[in-house]
Amino acid sequence: MPEDNDLEAVLTLDEVLEEMEEEDLEEEEEEDALLAGFVLGGTEESHRARNEARRRRYLTRRELLPNPRKDTPWQQLYASCNDRAFITTMGIDVSTFHFILEHGFQRSWQMHPIERVDVDPSTAQPCPPRRSLDAAGALGLVFHWLTSSMRETSLQQIFALTPATTNRYLQTGIETLHNVLLTIPDALISWPTHMSEFQEYSDLITALYPLLVGAFGTVDGLNLPVQVSADQEIENATYNGWLHDHFVSNILTFCPKGTLLHAVLNAPGSWHDSHVARDLYDLLLTKTPPGYYLVADTACP
Repeated sequence: MPEDNDLEAVLTLDEVLEEMEEEDLEEEEEEDALLAGFVLGGTEESHRARNEARRRRYLTRRELLPNPRKDTPWQQLYASCNDRAFITTMGIDVSTFHFILEHGFQRSWQMHPIERVDVDPSTAQPCPPRRSLDAAGALGLVFHWLTSSMRETSLQQIFALTPATTNRYLQTGIETLHNVLLTIPDALISWPTHMSEFQEYSDLITALYPLLVGAFGTVDGLNLPVQVSADQEIENATYNGWLHDHFVSNILTFCPKGTLLHAVLNAPGSWHDSHVARDLYDLLLTKTPPGYYLVADTACP
């Protein structure tokens, strides 16, 4: 069909531009490696550095499927509309995915240009038909990245995107998702404000665990490992002396319906647990009716 041919022609042009960008990046890396080699020790070192640069782990268009909008692993997954598959790969079911897509993400993705270092965002015009991914693909890319620790090369294979395009789409997609979630009331993290809410949550818990009278939720901590920063202040802030590694600390409070009541995110790993949980303590002391409490294990602050 003519429209399909036009789309393939546009994608082909974009692929050529992406390929040129990747080749420029590879040449710059090789030049930097060569320069470093000469500074460090002459010709032999330069050859070693050049070989290292060539072995960098990234994929070019030649090693990927030709059309990101057709017959990719992502397209197969999306077409399945299978809750198990969506939850396994993205952490959300099909209805939640489409809810976010239809409540702002698709519109925002189509209205705003993709961020590029060589384009002024204030004057750039969005061109959705020319993009390698539509709004659903962009949202899928973001959730794949958020919910797994896979290598970026795996994302490139799943979505048939070159490294430069993957990075740009992730940057724009994450910002878009964040802005959209701020406008969705169902995405709000909020502490109960009425006695009836506390009692409703408590009733749900005691229906399964009769002895936990007054419990309205559960809380747990989570330390996430982070890369060691070159900045000394950040390195010190994230280092946990008890665990002998670098972390950011998180505390998540859930109600029995499975939604978040409160969250402490990305606190410095060097902080004591009681410091990280200070805001939660305040909520329990000042915003919680007498007789209601959270369930936690003994290690939780």
